[in-house]
Amino acid sequence: MAHAPDFDEYLKTLGRLTSHVDPTASTPEAEHIAAATAGLGELMVTDVAGLAAWVRENPGDVPVLGLAIGLSQEKLKNVLRDRFDTSGWHGLARQRPVELITWLDEEFDLVRMLTAQMDRTYTFADILVARAGTRLTATRAGASGRRIEDHIEDIARDLGLDYVTRSRFSGRNGRTAPADLIVGDPNAPDIVVAAKGFDSTGSKLTDAVREIEEMAEVRLPRQLVLAVIDGIGWKSRQADLRRIHQLWVDRQIDGMYTLVTLDRFRADVTEFARLRRLI
Repeated sequence: MAHAPDFDEYLKTLGRLTSHVDPTASTPEAEHIAAATAGLGELMVTDVAGLAAWVRENPGDVPVLGLAIGLSQEKLKNVLRDRFDTSGWHGLARQRPVELITWLDEEFDLVRMLTAQMDRTYTFADILVARAGTRLTATRAGASGRRIEDHIEDIARDLGLDYVTRSRFSGRNGRTAPADLIVGDPNAPDIVVAAKGFDSTGSKLTDAVREIEEMAEVRLPRQLVLAVIDGIGWKSRQADLRRIHQLWVDRQIDGMYTLVTLDRFRADVTEFARLRRLI
């Protein structure tokens, strides 16, 4: 067996695993978007009726309208599932085109945004801003996730509780688990809370479930374990959401809330804190 090099030597051997992608090169997806955009440009009137007729004839091009209002395909699927209980834009475009376009216009100002963008002359700066869009979206996604954390922290602060955020707590047999809010000494906490908000889907939701399962496994009987879960991304990962709910049903965690039910969260935390003479 070869002798292991020191870290710096090893570091120098690392190379790029993926090739650089030329952002100016055409792709089948880019050509599809270009063709759909050309079709939109041929519409005599870009109003609700005109767009409804267009998507009925071109159901596969609904994601292009999504891009016009700032929705990726994943986000488009999530908002459609939230509103219509289905993420299938093909069926909606064929069977309920007027309802689909009317909702997109009322919710996202589709007609105005589409007209404004199609009539605009774009600069190189606009191109670079568009390419930075994924980073801007990631920043917003992080902010939406922290929204729940901010709310539960505000409640803990209002109640005068001693707490820490985004840390680990000790439980059964000295094991530890992550928590987004820990009330009391993390080595012997009274209340631990998970805050998981996602409007998009992906493996991060499964990771969130694992964290809550870990909290349930580690918790001591005297510790209150709560989870605040929200965001339409969970609607596309219902199996994961059910795993958390089952923990609640089985009393492995003590409560599960959304932003709408934060009043109940506050009441439950207040009641437990008074029983423990934390407030």
